[in-house]
This record gives sequence, C-alpha cells and structure tokens, in this order.
Amino acid sequence: MADGERQLEPSGLADLVESNDLTDMRLWLAEHPPYEIADELARMDSHLAIIPFRLLDKDRELEVFEELDPVHQQEILMGLRDGAFRELLEEMDPDDRARLIGEAPAKIATRALAGLSPAERKMTAALLGYPEGSVGRYMTPETVILHRDLTIARALEVVRAKGADAENIYTLPVVDDGRRLAGTVQLGDLVVSEPDTLIKDVVDVFVPRVQASEPAEDAARLMQQANLVALPVVDSEERFVGILTFDDAIELIEAADSEDIARQSGASPVAGHYVAASVLRLARARSVWLLLLIVASTLTVNVMQGFEATLEEVTALALFVPMLTGTGGNVGSQSATAIVRALAVGEVRLRDLPKVAWKESRVGVVLGIMLAAIALLIGSFLVGVDIAVAVAMSVIAICIWAAVIGSTMPLLARRVGVDPAVVSAPLVSTLVDATGLLIYFTIARAVLGI
Repeated sequence: MADGERQLEPSGLADLVESNDLTDMRLWLAEHPPYEIADELARMDSHLAIIPFRLLDKDRELEVFEELDPVHQQEILMGLRDGAFRELLEEMDPDDRARLIGEAPAKIATRALAGLSPAERKMTAALLGYPEGSVGRYMTPETVILHRDLTIARALEVVRAKGADAENIYTLPVVDDGRRLAGTVQLGDLVVSEPDTLIKDVVDVFVPRVQASEPAEDAARLMQQANLVALPVVDSEERFVGILTFDDAIELIEAADSEDIARQSGASPVAGHYVAASVLRLARARSVWLLLLIVASTLTVNVMQGFEATLEEVTALALFVPMLTGTGGNVGSQSATAIVRALAVGEVRLRDLPKVAWKESRVGVVLGIMLAAIALLIGSFLVGVDIAVAVAMSVIAICIWAAVIGSTMPLLARRVGVDPAVVSAPLVSTLVDATGLLIYFTIARAVLGI
C-alpha cells in the first residue's frame, strides 16, 4: 500500500482529550459502549477524565459512571458541580451508591449523603449500617417481592407495575405474612404457568440464602457454586431484606481473586487501574513484603554460616545449593498457590488439614523421585557418585518438606484468622530455602561421613 493510501490508526479517547478535539470526542463516545468508555476514563488522570465524562448525555453518563471502580468514581465526583454531583448520585442503584460512599473519604461521603433525597438517603443509610465487606453492603433492596398466596396472574401484574424500578426481575423473592422468605420463583416459571396457579405451588423453597451480615465474598462464591443469577438476603429473623445480583457477585469474585494474586506475589493490592497508578504507588505496594522477605532471607545466610566447616571440607556441596533452594521454593510455592485457590473456592476446609498434608507429602515424593533421578545423573557426571547420592536424597526430602509446608501454612493461617493469601508464595519459598539447607547439609554429613 502506498504511503498516501496508508490508513492511520484510529485515535484513542486519551489522544482526543490531549488534543482537545471536542467534536471527535463526542463521536468517539457515541460509537463505544459504556464499559469501554469507563476503561478509557480509568486510564487517564482524573483532571483529564472529567472532560469526556461531561460530554456524555445523562443516560449514558450514569451507565458509564456505574462501570467505574469506586476509586475512579470518587475522582469523577470531585470534578462535578453540586447540581450534577447530586443528580448523578440520586440516579445510582442503592448498592452501588452505598459502596461508593462507604469507600469514599469523609468529605465526599458527607457531601453525597447531604445531597440525596430523603427516600434515597434512608435506603443508603440502611445499607451502610451493615458491616464493611458484608453482603448487606452489596445487595440491592430494590426488587419485586411477591406474597406466597398470590395467583400467577396477579403476580405478573405486580411485576409489570413495579419491575421498572427493580434492579432484577428474573429471580423474584417470595415471602409470607411476616415478610419471612419462603423461597424464590423465576420469572420464566410465572410466564409458562397457569394464571390461577398460586405462587406457593411453584416457589423454590430450597433456594440458598444468606444473612446480610455474612461476608460478601462467601455469598458470591455460593452463587458461583450454585449457578445462581440472584441470591436472596435475609436478616437474623429470616425476613427478606434484599438480593445479591450476579453482576455484583462477579465484581466481588474478581476483586477477591485480584487481592489473592497480589498477596501471593508478595505485594499489597492496588485499587484502581494499573495504567493510571503512579510508580511510587506501585513501589509502595510491593516494598513492605520485600523488606520483610529480605530480613527473613537472612535465615539462609545463618544456615550457611553454621555449615561453613562442612563446605570447606567438601566444597562441591556448594555447587548444588542454588538448585536445591530453587527446587524447594518452587515446590512449596506451587503447593501454597494450589491450597490458597482451593480455600477460596471452597474445595478445601480447615478440617481437611490432615488429608491435605498427607496428599501433598505423596505429591512431594513423586516429584522428588523424578527430580532426584536427574540430579543423580548430573551430579555423578560432575562431582562423583557419593555427592550425587547426597544431593538426590536431599532433593526427595526437600520436595516432601516443601510440599507439606506450602500446603499447610495457608490452612493454619486461616485457622488463626489470617488471610491465607498473606502466607504467600515468596514467604513459603523463603522459609523452605532456609530449612531446605538444613536438610541438605544434614543428609550430606550422614552420607559422606563428615
């Protein structure tokens, strides 16, 4: 293709903002869905993101705003005048608004609550009254509630009358006279049932439910496990108070998994978009664990000092230290990662600790034998059979030990109330390095008669 015919790559929203091209900005915003617009805004500095946001019409403005994470929502709100500020918050879903206000600085939270209508303020305050991180903070109270004694025909009339104001009408809670949850009914079941059938004859009484004070992540995992579109939420007396929808459950699981991944890598979670995060902010999130780990790694130095005489007598032993510490660290990290993930999705429980340790020890044996065979072959060629045997035996022992340590530490952390992800792969690796050297030098002394 000739230079004159070469097509230019279309400009992104950030490029249009930088060039202050309002016409093309409006065109770009009209051609892209809300989630893509929100992603572009999250990548920009807050003082730039407010420019295209103000160009959105009212309906799309709310859709884009609700796609943003709370940290970016706060930045957008800070750039709005009072009228636009109040109008945007008033139109938000109650659960999204409560989450935003709950995570916002006091100045923004006070301004937000003061600008709401009495009805919306009361609803938001009720959600904020639940513990932080609980289902109550994430559920929506705006739903269509059906009484168990209604007919199907009457229930459909209620859905038509109130459904426009509800966040979800696909899963409908069914209650008794005391507003206690009797179960749920699917909208599809209402549509295909006979009009004179009673709701109590089609209600699903076995549907899972959670209390509003329970952890939101656990509720989201339950929805994932049970393949639910919505999960009813009740109070301590089984009265219906709200419903957790699948979109909020997905966000909860994504946030929890992101936090676990960050902690497993030895870092603190960073809120907001990676591209928009500053270098200092990212460094600060990673520095704490690195400082702790470098202090912990001095254990390895102490072990090496303790066996200095052994190393002086058989210097060839030092050649295999990196290989053994690396192998032990990798095996331990793999086990720790597998168990943290299994804990997160409910596949492993605290009472499974003996089973987990026994299974992982056998995994360690299998891995150890495989790796020991390679170590024996290479070691025999490089330094002789005696040292190679000591190295091979050490590989097996270290693999078993690393697998057990890596698998049990997350479970023990959960037992004492610590996030299992905090017992991250780097911490397990550092611990296994030091203890693995003890195993290595002890076996080497016994085999070589030092």
